[in-house]
Amino acid sequence: MTIAIRRAGRDDVSTILRFIRELAAYEREPDAVEATEPMLEAALFGAAPSAEVLMAERDGAPIGFALFFHTFSTWTGRRGLWLEDLYVTPEARGSGAGAALLKALAAIAIDRDCPRLEWTVLDWNTPAIEFYRAKGARPQDEWTTQRVTGAALLALAGR
Repeated sequence: MTIAIRRAGRDDVSTILRFIRELAAYEREPDAVEATEPMLEAALFGAAPSAEVLMAERDGAPIGFALFFHTFSTWTGRRGLWLEDLYVTPEARGSGAGAALLKALAAIAIDRDCPRLEWTVLDWNTPAIEFYRAKGARPQDEWTTQRVTGAALLALAGR
């Protein structure tokens, strides 16, 4: 069985959304997904795409994806890659699809002169953490993610 990595196209949007929903369920947030197919199509393939997706396939069937976008570091003076989601279907885990997706992302980062490939992982997701460590990732424990949403975002904006 051969694993292939390719760039997603418009015809992958429904599969990408299904994978996002499966990932949300795995991450114990099954009702958190607000994205729709039209939203994803515009974000990924519209006039000003805000993210890109790589698809992992085994024998032509989709088994995973990686959604990523550019960041910018004032310290390096260059953009980096942010991996928002990496997902491989449960039945395909251990097949090498996750490693192939990370390898393809690392190659994109190098080709685009990005000195950083970064992402977050839930602290309870031990299998993912062990997988990432085995690939050379190191935690940035001195940094914590901050988030403002909903009413707090409106209040911060003065609205």
